[in-house]
Amino acid sequence: MMSKSRNAAKAPAALALALLLGACSLTPVLEKPLPPVPASFGTALASPAEAGTGADLGWKTMFGDPRLQSLIDLALKNNRDLRLALLNVHAVRAQFDIQDSARLPTLTANAGVTRQRNPAGDGTPASVSSQKSAGLSISAFELDLFGRVAALSEAAFARYVATDESRRAAQIALVGAVADAYFAQRLADEQLQLTERTLADWQRSLELAQQLKSARQRSGLYVAEAEGQVATAQADRESRLRAVALAGNALDLLTGVHAPAGLPQGVALDKQPVLVQLPAGLPSDLLTRRPDVRQAEQGLRAANADIGAAKAAFFPQISLTASLGYASPSLSGMFDSGQRVWSFAPQITQPLFNHGKLRSELRLAEVRKSAAVVEYEKAVQTAFREVADGLAGRATFGRQIEAQSRVVQSAERRLALSRLRYDAGQDSRLELLDAQRLLYAAQQNLLELRRSEFGNAVALYKALGGGLRSGPDGA
Repeated sequence: MMSKSRNAAKAPAALALALLLGACSLTPVLEKPLPPVPASFGTALASPAEAGTGADLGWKTMFGDPRLQSLIDLALKNNRDLRLALLNVHAVRAQFDIQDSARLPTLTANAGVTRQRNPAGDGTPASVSSQKSAGLSISAFELDLFGRVAALSEAAFARYVATDESRRAAQIALVGAVADAYFAQRLADEQLQLTERTLADWQRSLELAQQLKSARQRSGLYVAEAEGQVATAQADRESRLRAVALAGNALDLLTGVHAPAGLPQGVALDKQPVLVQLPAGLPSDLLTRRPDVRQAEQGLRAANADIGAAKAAFFPQISLTASLGYASPSLSGMFDSGQRVWSFAPQITQPLFNHGKLRSELRLAEVRKSAAVVEYEKAVQTAFREVADGLAGRATFGRQIEAQSRVVQSAERRLALSRLRYDAGQDSRLELLDAQRLLYAAQQNLLELRRSEFGNAVALYKALGGGLRSGPDGA
């Protein structure tokens, strides 16, 4: 009996020793490549001494229009793509928990009853025997001597973090998409209003031309020119009506619901409280701000851990199966000390010949890591390019809008002078029509430029990694 107890005590000791030996890891040290981008965005566009970065701004600070803020709130609560991204995070987290659970032994409680009929023998009749048992067992637990299970767990965790970064990127993209769709709706709305005002003005001109023709003071050419002008405005109005409807449909899809009636009124494009002069910080900020860059980095970590798991597969795998419990023919005496049973069954497996499978798996892991390096570098380069594009727009849109505003003012003066000269009989109807068309086109271009400036600000905000927080306090 003493010998059995001593052997039973040795089994947990051997298990503990094996677990301590499991600290060995064959995963190579991860060395991230240097960012393949310049150290600054260019002195002509942004100063490295800029305080902070646009990513520090909450989206409620970035977008001050109360209606737009309400729409972004609706989208964050109801957008289906964002919900799907969150569900993907939960799924990958569960996969990591499953993989990580393999690092610890699984303890199983079991109880059973076995009844067996024994056949008749020489001079002995047939009989029925029973055996009752209860105990705890560990089944095929792998001792991670070379870090294979730990590497797989590390890779699963990196993929979980990468998926969460993907969700963050989806949230930033959603905030930007709602803002873009809202500004497109404001543009279509204001272009429609401008077109309707212009159409009403040109219809009055057509009525005047028809009256003058009836009085034989103007020829049919004037009427034909005025009719063509009115038809052009009518065609533009239908185009603007379609743009308003499409923008509304896009917002409904992004927010996940139809905009309720109680939302605040929108702000006109020329009075939009949008921050267009965003500080960009340094290119190195992108590595910590941009979720897509962090996602690519986690993909690199996962690929690196896969190499460790592939290397460990060349070495022996030791698994343990152990059980401890009681067994007895009768239930009443099953837990007596003499009915104790145990088993300890270590098993070692060493790959010998598998037609190069393990080497191919290692090469595949190394190639995938190389691909992950390329994806990481591409993500950094893409981030740099998007910020540089946004800074280029930041530096030029303001001056372009100022110049276009002067174009509108000049067209307004020309139209006023042409109308005076036409009424005085010094200019033809054609000169007045040209002045009207010029002003209409200049006003439409100014609206589109303002919309483009806001679109550039949204793109720069997303490129800097903004859009996750609703306000400066992080709420």
